[in-house]
Amino acid sequence: MKRSISFQNGILLCVLFFAGSAFAGDLKVTSSALKEGGTITNTHVFSGFGCSGENNSPDLQWSGAPKETKFFAVTAYDPDAPTGSGWWHWTVINIPATVTSLPAKAGNDKGPLPAGAIQGRTDFGKPGYGGPCPPKGDKPHRYIFKVFALKDKIDLDGEASGALVGFYINSLKLAEGKLTAKYGR
Repeated sequence: MKRSISFQNGILLCVLFFAGSAFAGDLKVTSSALKEGGTITNTHVFSGFGCSGENNSPDLQWSGAPKETKFFAVTAYDPDAPTGSGWWHWTVINIPATVTSLPAKAGNDKGPLPAGAIQGRTDFGKPGYGGPCPPKGDKPHRYIFKVFALKDKIDLDGEASGALVGFYINSLKLAEGKLTAKYGR
């Protein structure tokens, strides 16, 4: 990204060049199961609340973390849920900085999470992954999968709500990236 600042009358001309990785927001997030703007398949849809999906968390990969990164966090959130505050579908904290991916089903019961990683409570009421299940007839909802590079560990347990996890993430965030997919029924 290129930014330019100049003052009138030639007093000061300053051109600053910033490498993309120097700013928060520059993690690249990908998945073999989810495509940016694509539709989430039944493999990842919730099983319950009138939905009959397989409720498997998707694989996620990320790159571009700042060298100061000590941990990562992952969240999945539906801002379109008719709650007034959205819906937390998944939070994972304290992923070691040496890990740059989560395999499919990592958010399932006894899923393959990295050592030390902790899943917080979803808005379905328990820790782990809870897939999309919007109300019938709603326009497709957006599901935002975010990865955050953090400067320190988050001292919470599996009972922490998405809002509390989000508070800590935002206080420790060095960089972030996202992947958004949709689902409706």
